[in-house]
Amino acid sequence: MNNQRRRKQEGFTLIELLVVIIILGLLSALVAPKFFGKVDKAKLKTAKTQIELFGSALDEFRLDNGRYPTTAEGLEALRTKPGALANWDGPYLPKQIPQDPWGRPYVYTSPGDHGPYDLISYGPDGAAGGDSNIVSWQ
Repeated sequence: MNNQRRRKQEGFTLIELLVVIIILGLLSALVAPKFFGKVDKAKLKTAKTQIELFGSALDEFRLDNGRYPTTAEGLEALRTKPGALANWDGPYLPKQIPQDPWGRPYVYTSPGDHGPYDLISYGPDGAAGGDSNIVSWQ
């Protein structure tokens, strides 16, 4: 009788552990794709929001200086005074220029092909052109 009690108190059997692992695997297989889909959508929204924020800061820069930063000055002109601009009243952004949500720099050109400036994140694929680009003119 002591042997039966002892076996029941020692822990889980291998079969019980395998059943739990299989159940956890099935649950994660169902939940993970939905979770990662939301992460991708969040990254797209973040890139769009950052581009809009940069656009507001670029407009404020233009109001003060009569022009947008040149391509050579880049977005860094929103944080540090480029050259001898008499009316520069920055920094126009409270923090350093972030990378896009995929870890790559935003591409800024001025004058742009679609307006006074173009601001682009190449999106998840990192390639110019295509449907995954997030742009300032749309």
